[in-house]
Amino acid sequence: MGKKKIGEEKLFKITQNGADPYYGYTKILWIKNHEPENWEKTALFLPPNDYVIYKLTGEIAIDYSSAGNIGGIFDMNERKWSEELMDHMGIPKERMPQKIVESTDIVGGLTDEMAEKLGLMPNMPVIAGGIDCGAANIGLGILEPGVYAAAIGTSMCAALISDKPVKGRGLIVWPYLYNARKLSYCFAGGNTAGAIVKWFRNTIADSEYEKELAGGTNAYDILNQQAAKIPAGSEGLVVLPYFMGERSPVWDSDAKGTILGLSLTHTKGHLYRAFLEAVAYSLRDAMEASGKELGEYILIAGGVTKSAVWKQIFADVTGYPVVCPIHDTEANMGDVILAGIGTGTLTYEDVKKWQVLDEKIMPDAKNHETYNQYFNIYKSMYENLKKNMKQLSDIKA
Repeated sequence: MGKKKIGEEKLFKITQNGADPYYGYTKILWIKNHEPENWEKTALFLPPNDYVIYKLTGEIAIDYSSAGNIGGIFDMNERKWSEELMDHMGIPKERMPQKIVESTDIVGGLTDEMAEKLGLMPNMPVIAGGIDCGAANIGLGILEPGVYAAAIGTSMCAALISDKPVKGRGLIVWPYLYNARKLSYCFAGGNTAGAIVKWFRNTIADSEYEKELAGGTNAYDILNQQAAKIPAGSEGLVVLPYFMGERSPVWDSDAKGTILGLSLTHTKGHLYRAFLEAVAYSLRDAMEASGKELGEYILIAGGVTKSAVWKQIFADVTGYPVVCPIHDTEANMGDVILAGIGTGTLTYEDVKKWQVLDEKIMPDAKNHETYNQYFNIYKSMYENLKKNMKQLSDIKA
């Protein structure tokens, strides 16, 4: 993955990222090392979005965010491919797109053939776009540095937009989708956020879910009501939300979901609240990994905003006021904004007016003090158990 041949220090200095199978360059090297026949047939490596643009326009380009997300061979300091790292890894420069563009750039016009197939106008401008989680931040109206935002759905992308190098080594860093030569998107990505809550509903709360499917009350509403009655910390329960390994900042594919502290006094409501708290602990872990002072509040979007008790938990665990958009459109709106700016039909001032936020949810000082203790346990749990987690992964059936 480049880690052994180059050294982690040098890799991080050039790319501001580490070595992990998450990054695109590791997939390129896998093909090189394991499928030599396909390697010889490959003319060019393109991310999916840029391949679609190529088919639509005939133009070959890659946006800065997609190039940065490949990691390993992209120089974040110079915002270009690193010939030094590519030489080390044996990846020919000509196999990467040579034209790197802003996400708001018009890559080309729709070809006559594609226009006829799609029923659109020939030469319609096609915008570069970029990575989905970055587009979600654009959709939240974030075009300046200093805002910490978390898009929390099935998984979580918690990011700080920065104009300075980030200190946290556990983060994923690539050029932002707006002003990409200057701004960086520095994020941690939790594999399972809403996914573990859905798992809880489908398995542990299956009776509530069956009643919902039969026309009864929404299962999440019932569970949220139960969780709201439980005190901070779920009376001694801590959950690690690593139900499919974990990405940044943990970077451990062997990490396991864990429930600590169960007793006969705990109810389904206790467990459900502990699952909600686990995702909030994961967000706090991501925030602390940035190594930077954050703004006055954190912006949270996604399905979690439908739960009042969960939003309060996020505020209490992190100690920051939580603000949510009234209209939660995220990446779809981000794409509209990028296209509007790229074609000159929208301005930065227009976008700022679109962001309508709900009232701040203030953290409860007493609950935050309690959660500080539980968060320390959350952090030490993983460190104490990761050897056992690896042993579980190594057991062959």
